[in-house]
Amino acid sequence: MSEEHASGTTTDGVSTTDDDATGVFSGDVARYVNYVVLAALVLLALVAGVQFYTGVSRTISQWVTYEYRSIVQAAFNLAVLLIAASGISLQIRRIAR
Repeated sequence: MSEEHASGTTTDGVSTTDDDATGVFSGDVARYVNYVVLAALVLLALVAGVQFYTGVSRTISQWVTYEYRSIVQAAFNLAVLLIAASGISLQIRRIAR
């Protein structure tokens, strides 16, 4: 007969913690589920971003006079490029750590 200690082992040396194959497997499943959720959210953000970009472009074409459309569109494209570049830079720094 063996007694269980507070450390998670019994007196005969058998571990009773959740580090067995089931605990590791459930941790892997949770990690993969998180990756799937992240991928779905990135896809959703990508679709919303493209729709926002086309909507702003149509709005610029409608509200801005012909002479200034290219300048306003260029400024908008530059703003989008700078935001994307800063996000990419941040992600590269996070990954490099």
